[in-house]
Amino acid sequence: MNHIRVGHFLAIIFIFFTHYLNAQVSLSGTVTDAASGETLIGTAIEVLEWNTGTLTNEYGFYTLSGPSVENATIVISYIGYKPYSIKLNLSKNERLDVKLNPDSEQLEEVVVTANSYKDRINSTEMSTTSVTPLEAKKIPALLGEVDIIKTLQLKPGISSGSEGNSGIFVRGGNQDQNLIVLDEAIVYNASHLFGFFSVFNSDAIKDVKVYKGGFPSQYGGRLSSVIDVKLKEGNNQKFSGTGGIGLISSRLTLEGPIQKEKSSFIVSGRRTYVDLITNGINSANKNKENYNQIPAYHFYDLNTKINFELGKKDRLFMSGYFGRDAFAFTNGNFDFNFYWGNATGTARWNHIFNDKLFSNTTFTYSDYKYNINNKLTGFSFDLKSRIQDANIKSDFYYSPNSQHLIRAGFSATHHKFTVGRLQAGSDDGTIKFGSGLYPEGAELGLYAMDDYSFDQNLKINWGIRLSSFIHKDKTYFNFEPRAGAKYSLNERVSLKASYAKMVQYIHLISNSGVTLPTDIWYPSTQNVAPEISHQVAAGYNYILGDGYLLGHEFYYKWLKNQIDFKDNARLFANDNVEEEFAFGDGYSYGTEVELEKNTGKLTGWIGYTLALVKRGNFPNIMSGRYFSPRYDRRHNLTVVAMYQLNKKWNLSATFVYGSGDLTWLPIGKFSFQDIDGTQINFITPSYGDRNTFRMPSYNRLDIGFVRTFKHRWGESDLTFSAYNVYNRRNVYFYYTDIEFKDIMQGGVTIQVPSKVALKQVSLFPIIPSITWNFKF
Repeated sequence: MNHIRVGHFLAIIFIFFTHYLNAQVSLSGTVTDAASGETLIGTAIEVLEWNTGTLTNEYGFYTLSGPSVENATIVISYIGYKPYSIKLNLSKNERLDVKLNPDSEQLEEVVVTANSYKDRINSTEMSTTSVTPLEAKKIPALLGEVDIIKTLQLKPGISSGSEGNSGIFVRGGNQDQNLIVLDEAIVYNASHLFGFFSVFNSDAIKDVKVYKGGFPSQYGGRLSSVIDVKLKEGNNQKFSGTGGIGLISSRLTLEGPIQKEKSSFIVSGRRTYVDLITNGINSANKNKENYNQIPAYHFYDLNTKINFELGKKDRLFMSGYFGRDAFAFTNGNFDFNFYWGNATGTARWNHIFNDKLFSNTTFTYSDYKYNINNKLTGFSFDLKSRIQDANIKSDFYYSPNSQHLIRAGFSATHHKFTVGRLQAGSDDGTIKFGSGLYPEGAELGLYAMDDYSFDQNLKINWGIRLSSFIHKDKTYFNFEPRAGAKYSLNERVSLKASYAKMVQYIHLISNSGVTLPTDIWYPSTQNVAPEISHQVAAGYNYILGDGYLLGHEFYYKWLKNQIDFKDNARLFANDNVEEEFAFGDGYSYGTEVELEKNTGKLTGWIGYTLALVKRGNFPNIMSGRYFSPRYDRRHNLTVVAMYQLNKKWNLSATFVYGSGDLTWLPIGKFSFQDIDGTQINFITPSYGDRNTFRMPSYNRLDIGFVRTFKHRWGESDLTFSAYNVYNRRNVYFYYTDIEFKDIMQGGVTIQVPSKVALKQVSLFPIIPSITWNFKF
């Protein structure tokens, strides 16, 4: 009898729940730029009568559910665009596709930005930041090269490896613990010019979003951050172009419709011309005796993308990136060539099943490789390394009602590695040797998450990710829970908290503190376990007035199975490289504060980070004691200001302060002499404990201004900037040198070593630059 009553009760609940869902109606659609047809990510859509709203996803799609309303008011807003409002009869499911018009008037942006801040404090997302290409172009840049990654380094919680370097370290994680994706394809080395510039051409970029914690369940494979870069789709309204000519490179972007409003293309290229200058200098001096030839260097990158609207419910996108650096030096019998670069490809299909269900299926290919080739008289040397990925993934978005936004999907990646393939020998074949490893692995992921609203104040995001990695006979499985919560105290203040477990199955073999193209990726194996992190974070957001947003977060991160290297590790041409690894743990914690302003003539942000990082329990390093890695930077302060003087002039400035990086210095040198006593040589026998010396603090001021011109054919601007205005000689690295003194012995003056001196190398003095940019 009790079973029957329970059955009746469950049946009543099911009928009520089904009736509730069916009683609701949905509103869905896409939001695009009216001028270009580009989908707009993060657009706010609000139905006033439902007292609820949402944001467009990364593909510009949105869906909302609520009770039937005959005369509903829908408000759609996006920063930099005119707000859009419409009355609509929502007595049944409706599709509303909206084209927003760009807004050139700053005053209009006040309402839009206030709404943007409101959406951010009402979201469960935390530990995120974003940068627009427009912001990056206004900020002063080294040699005038606009760089999205270096702009991200100005945000709290994100620091650079060394001066001018585009490598990043996030919340105590190493540089290989950042997942960098370009149109959903992984970029394994995001640097040009040995790390001084990133591979991302700002003219081709649509959106950049960074997750430092509270990671959504669809992301996996790295421990510290996700940098998600989206390319533009191309103007489907008219043909247009942008470009620029700078001190070391030029760029050109062309885009336009293939079929108006149905399909479009974009092609964006960039190349340096440093090699053209150095080749000219070398040619002019080739007949001079004792002239030292200047090495040739250049880099280029090319972005391409096309998209097609196959119908009201289907869109197809295909994009690619191709980039390469080349360094060459030839002098007599010596011929040295060094090439490295990335290639990625993406094919993506969007499908709308109905008003509540949306899917995105993606195939990506990634390829990073480097090749060092050296030829001497009668002998040649060739060293290569490579990683190739083929990935397929599918994501589903489902919004059954106004309380739930469910996302689920899967991914599968095949990794193929070439680790330090060495081929060397004499030209006549009498001497020949080689080495190299060619491991492979498969990485699988399955996830689900739900963004659930209890009421207007409390919202919870929970998710799970199941991951696996297969290498030969070894298979790893991991359960990765994710959770986040938001509670609104009022319309201007919200409290947030999150937890995320992350697992990393491939690792970067590097013993340097900067991003180098010779760094090697290596998979998890029988002896190399995956790296694991657990991160908790808590904070608040507070809207101050209409134009300011204050964010403050605290975090703690536990790091397990961290990989380092034994002292004097041999990494190259070593088929037993796993024997050089050391395994241990780590932890980091800190707090981040950011005050940002996005309205009015003066915009920008102030960011401050207080952090600590430790690594330890490595049996072969410092007897397992904990130590600080080189990137343990205690304080970071950044101030970014952009001021629109009028429609023709924009001014900008950035100030950066950071605690000095740690370095590993020798504890002494031994000397020895030849038998005749005429030559003194020095060797460094030991470095002692790791990273015990902190270099002086780093600080720098950059300024810039932009003069805009209007033409019949379009518009252009001259961008002037000065890097390191007060010419501070920040330390790039230290080295030790022996200083000698003269003494008289037997009537003869001889030099004897007096002390070991620590000497400083600085990289960049004050560097002015000018760039001409154009748009038609």
